[in-house]
Amino acid sequence: MRLGVRNQCWIAVCAALMLGTGCSVRKLAVNKLGDALAGGGTTFASDDDPELVKAAVPFSLKLMESLLQEAPKHKALLTATASGFTQYAFAFVQQDADELQETDLEAAKPFRDRARRLYLRGRDYGLRALELNRPTFQAQLRQNPKAAAKSCRRGEAGLLYWTAVSWAAAISISKDDPNLVADIALVEAMIDRALELDEGFDRGAIHSFLITYEMARQGNGEKSVERATQHFERAMELSGGKQAGPLVSYAEAVCIPQEDRAGFEKSLARALAVDVQASRENRLVNLVMQRRARWLLARVDKYFLPPAP
Repeated sequence: MRLGVRNQCWIAVCAALMLGTGCSVRKLAVNKLGDALAGGGTTFASDDDPELVKAAVPFSLKLMESLLQEAPKHKALLTATASGFTQYAFAFVQQDADELQETDLEAAKPFRDRARRLYLRGRDYGLRALELNRPTFQAQLRQNPKAAAKSCRRGEAGLLYWTAVSWAAAISISKDDPNLVADIALVEAMIDRALELDEGFDRGAIHSFLITYEMARQGNGEKSVERATQHFERAMELSGGKQAGPLVSYAEAVCIPQEDRAGFEKSLARALAVDVQASRENRLVNLVMQRRARWLLARVDKYFLPPAP
């Protein structure tokens, strides 16, 4: 998770200044606090207690939204808010829904609905940021996705990534919503442009997402596994093998459809073997992905036939 505040003193000072009556001082305080929130990342990312972060993140997200009411054009803060809602929805809402679904499908539905709303909330903040320099971006995206995405520049690769990922995640749990599912072409245009602009973003995050996406991309046909595997290998290279995420994505997106039980178990075992203490900036996300790896391993007999004697 990338949420967090690098300098707690700034929050106290800026919050106090926001209560003042001076317009220019208030604006300065809002922007400074927005910069601190948007630039922070190590506090939560390096935490080794996911439950503590789960309880703390909603406050940070609501603080970001409050600041955006005061500074609606703060691009970095819009980007951080988009990524924050997306990561929170996956790590602490959708995973709960997936696990609960095993025993109570009806009880899992509210969690899944909430995850979808949070993903779309993240998407909307991303689109707002992309429209700051091009007010008709969303309309253009719907008319000609590739041309609209092409207008984005290298500094916006991360913004494209978070907007596309949140949108794709919402689509993945909304198969009963044909209008939302039809937006997949827009997601594809944005993630492909993000890859063109900065393939190494966030230590291979774009490649890690594409492991899953290539398996469903229309037109890939028999090349889907090959393309997904290439993204997996690149994600592992860019992350230095310090992230469990690519291994979990490969097991779930590639090994299950290919009925590769041995590959599935090997990938998840490697994910669980990642030392969460070795990479401070990946600590929390590795713990989250290792939780999913354990859950997937516990369900191995639901995905595959028992191994031959």
